[in-house]
Amino acid sequence: MGFQSRMAGTCAVVAALSASLSAQWPLHPPSSAPVAPGGEINLTAPTPRMPDGKPDLSGVWQTVNLGTTQPIVGADTGPLGRTSLFWNIGNGIEGDLPFQPWARALRAERVAANSQDNPDAHCLPIGITQLHNHPQPRKIVQTRDLIVILYEANAGVRQIFLDGRALPRNDPQPWWFGYSIGRWEGDTLVVTSSCFRDGAWLDINGSPLTNAGTITEHIRRVDHGHLEIDVTVDDQKAYTRPWTARTIHQQLMPGDELIEFVCQENEQSSQHFQ
Repeated sequence: MGFQSRMAGTCAVVAALSASLSAQWPLHPPSSAPVAPGGEINLTAPTPRMPDGKPDLSGVWQTVNLGTTQPIVGADTGPLGRTSLFWNIGNGIEGDLPFQPWARALRAERVAANSQDNPDAHCLPIGITQLHNHPQPRKIVQTRDLIVILYEANAGVRQIFLDGRALPRNDPQPWWFGYSIGRWEGDTLVVTSSCFRDGAWLDINGSPLTNAGTITEHIRRVDHGHLEIDVTVDDQKAYTRPWTARTIHQQLMPGDELIEFVCQENEQSSQHFQ
């Protein structure tokens, strides 16, 4: 089974599970959630805040794909002309991503192979940019000194340290999600991540990230129910210059919770890879 077919099947299964579980797991919005006149949660109410006045990013969030009509650019794109950032993180960047020649060739190879080596296809951790755009939700838990993000997709767990520490400079063990530190610039959380494992995938098509790469995220909770995320990639091994993806939009799922997702359970796709 190719990765395209597997992803379509996975999305279908997730949608079916979400529909069935909605009858089993009642919604429990917090008592402090703002309510609109009709009784529903008011997603456009003011941004909630922590005791120190910083925006509170906590909640269960789902990706909102606002769409674009620009396909992947170039003769090396293969058959995956997908338009979402999940498939093509460079969608919306004029002229495609600023690849180094070897990185452009590598993406072409990955596309031609139907992305069968994408870590997600082998139940391995998914990269940060894929997770931001993944159809399965994520839950943000925020304290003063630490943010933890729980991803339903492959049961991923990510930490963002807010206690003022610096990025490691002692040749640390590389991580799938990298090592992330954050600071506040007004109401925007700026997260810098490095120390990635070499050979990471930024999207399903296989745009690469190397162990020299740094990812910077600007995260804003613009009101009660909406996040905006800008992601900048700086990786001189793979790209000729830093670049910023199109803004990622996420919406709150009031009172909802993550479901248990174990990728290896009944996994039967990898045996069909050639």
